[in-house]
Amino acid sequence: MKLAILVVEDEPPVRTALARDLAPFAGGARIELAEDVEDAWAVVGEVADGGDTLALILSDHRLPGTSGVDFLVSTMTDPRTRAARRVLVTGQAGHEDTIRAINEAELDHYVAKPWEPEEFRAVVREQLTDFVLTNGLDPLPHLAVLDAARAMHALRERPDGRFA
Repeated sequence: MKLAILVVEDEPPVRTALARDLAPFAGGARIELAEDVEDAWAVVGEVADGGDTLALILSDHRLPGTSGVDFLVSTMTDPRTRAARRVLVTGQAGHEDTIRAINEAELDHYVAKPWEPEEFRAVVREQLTDFVLTNGLDPLPHLAVLDAARAMHALRERPDGRFA
């Protein structure tokens, strides 16, 4: 079972830049790209059918059709996406949209465009680590994409030294 990262971004150059900045995670995580919400739900199905776990959703706000915030809100009620960490990656969300994402989609982080690649990767690593630890997963198979120090500390702190 691999952790999956879903990127929802309609602009091809931005999607390419996100994929480039996520490349260091490709060996230890499944990276999936979607250009709109319909495509994103198809990817969610593929990830679930492949036996992997959707750990992180990175979504733009301004998308054709359904907005990224609406998509993130809708992921709260689907068992395949409910546990995933949610990050809004946008330069377009207004104050009301951002508040709605925080309150209704339990937004875990906000990344403003343009982003700094190293800071972006740090956010991704932190969110993947939070996902693994919050869901009681064994961090060892995913160590390459996690904050190794935090993961090992959590492993040492478990009374039985075991995970689900």
